Amino acid sequence: MRRRGALEGGPPTRVSILGATGSVGSTTLDVIAAAPAGMFEVVALTANDNVAALAAAARRHGAVIAAVANPARFAELAEALAGTGIEAAAGATGLAEAADRDVDCVVAAIVGAAGLSPTLLAARRAERLAIANKECFVIAGALFLAEMRSAGTEIIPVDSEHAAVHQVIDGRAPETIERVVLTASGGPFRDWSLERMQSATRADALNHPSWEMGAKITIDSATMMNKGLELIEAHHLFGVDETRLDALIHPQSLVHCLVEFCDGSLVAQLALPDMRVPIAQSLYWPARCATPGQRFDYARLSEIDFTPVDPAKFPAFALAREALRAGGAAPAVLNGANEVAVAAFLDGRIAYLDIARIVSLTLDRAHGAGLIGPPATIEAALAVDAAARDLARDVMGAI
Repeated sequence: MRRRGALEGGPPTRVSILGATGSVGSTTLDVIAAAPAGMFEVVALTANDNVAALAAAARRHGAVIAAVANPARFAELAEALAGTGIEAAAGATGLAEAADRDVDCVVAAIVGAAGLSPTLLAARRAERLAIANKECFVIAGALFLAEMRSAGTEIIPVDSEHAAVHQVIDGRAPETIERVVLTASGGPFRDWSLERMQSATRADALNHPSWEMGAKITIDSATMMNKGLELIEAHHLFGVDETRLDALIHPQSLVHCLVEFCDGSLVAQLALPDMRVPIAQSLYWPARCATPGQRFDYARLSEIDFTPVDPAKFPAFALAREALRAGGAAPAVLNGANEVAVAAFLDGRIAYLDIARIVSLTLDRAHGAGLIGPPATIEAALAVDAAARDLARDVMGAI
């Protein structure tokens, strides 16, 4: 039976946030801070390396435990929390200590494959998983969903597009859905030619026109890999196969999804590009609670337009679709190679257009090495991810 939250007369909702100092994590804390008194109780907060922000958030919200992934920062975190009664932890063991807490809702906001293991551990103990880590589905897909079903954990998506689809579908059977269309801003290069993109710089790629996000996700938005990964996530979340999934470029970022049903009805979800909206939905659902921020201006409806994704201009999106069609471990290889390539681009070691090239060549090598078969366990999926990263580094050295 679903637990009653404070809005329904129950006790405060106990929340843990994995990745509390990133874009989604810090915005989640803003939503919690703006909530009516007694609505939430923060239990655990984690961060990768930002000790100052982590300690400040733990103090401000009265967390029980704060953990930093970098074990070399433990002493600094412990000192920052001295005298507060808040537990300090670090490294893989510390993340596990923070994740393995009895809470009502865990917000999974760690970026990339690194979020899979702590998310899985935390979600097994939580009634609800508010998930912003798409890699859980991309790398482990059906295996991750089976774990959640076994634990009885409710999954509520946090990404704006998947949160939109979740609202529109609202429990309807997958067979009634004819098509799910996610929208994309098109990133900073939506109006650039392919020739111009050959000289795109790090600063160009990080100049997102609609959203404020971390560096890795912003680059994925520029290449449209992010939208491809979101299609893979949507396939697992909503039980819709690749032939019924698509994406459109929508520069205004007001419409977050379009869902077409078997009776011909087309239902859209609209909101301003403000992550507080889907985050609040993931925390309160099925209830609603006011959030701070601007409200929708209906006059802006005249500005709405859509264009298809050009696969020649955004080959990363096409690669993600191919990986979804291939199934098995292809999405895990795609993701691992992409994380390596994006990190190299951000470090100035490869050119922007090399990102998709490296991913494509890694997928080819993975097929040749027999890595694409479906993994039998979560551990096997993580092993594929590690192997894909090694292949991507080899490819990068070769080019």
